Amino acid sequence: MSQPLFEGIFAALTTPFAGEEISLAAFSKNLAWYNNTPLDGYVILGSTGEAILLDDNESLQLVEEAVKVTAGQKKIIVGTARESTRLTIEFTNKIAQFPVAAVLVRTPSYYKQQLTPAALKEHYLRLADASRKPIILYNIPQNTGISLDLETLFQLAEHPNIVGIKDSSGNLNFLVKARPHLPADFSFLLGAGGLMYSGLTLGAAGGILAMAAVIPDLCCQLFQLTRENNHSEASRLQLQLAPLNSFLTQEYGLPGIKYALDQLGLYGGPTRLPLLPLSPEGRAKISQALQEL
Repeated sequence: MSQPLFEGIFAALTTPFAGEEISLAAFSKNLAWYNNTPLDGYVILGSTGEAILLDDNESLQLVEEAVKVTAGQKKIIVGTARESTRLTIEFTNKIAQFPVAAVLVRTPSYYKQQLTPAALKEHYLRLADASRKPIILYNIPQNTGISLDLETLFQLAEHPNIVGIKDSSGNLNFLVKARPHLPADFSFLLGAGGLMYSGLTLGAAGGILAMAAVIPDLCCQLFQLTRENNHSEASRLQLQLAPLNSFLTQEYGLPGIKYALDQLGLYGGPTRLPLLPLSPEGRAKISQALQEL
């Protein structure tokens, strides 16, 4: 039986800034540390990477640096979404000059009323036909206000160049309904760290997690325990990770993730405006959650 092309735990990496400029030195140093973890790979230029706040030149520099430092040790997935189909294709094929494993493409979202299932299907099929890299769909309705429906997902999954989906909806019912109708080698990856154990038991291939950028070893341990059917330990670990995950992904977001990295000796640094620094209350809560882990 064929296996999913992408499985395991992928960290959604942050973009380090020194003031308002990207810091390739800090990015490189962080990557060197991640290379020594059990992570299966990384996502560069995702939501956690503040991709929507970067220009194309900055984005290309980050991918080039990631490829250089990682040197084939981990799979690299790159976020390439733009609002128009044409710009998404153009940027995706700029990224194709680098030896990355796939691109991650969130739904366009600005013209919500016109972004019907038919429009989304056309967008992704044109991209898949034109892209020189495999496509992973990205469903994140809490940010975009747009959600892929099941029928569109099933139709897109038939395209040989569409190899998976990252679903950050937090709705396990979507996974339950989708998984039996998807090809065996199609990777259903979760974006919600709080649902990893449940999702893996229901057929998810793994996860692309912001939490894995902060505590990669524990996220990989959770994956391994579940795969080994050690359900008592896996469920216990999932519950232990829940408070930190909630702070990082729901309550405080990117400023919280970057603060946690700073506390662990990695480079978190500032977010880019209009994102504001973490509050003193947030710093206290995240520090406490890290200490408890």
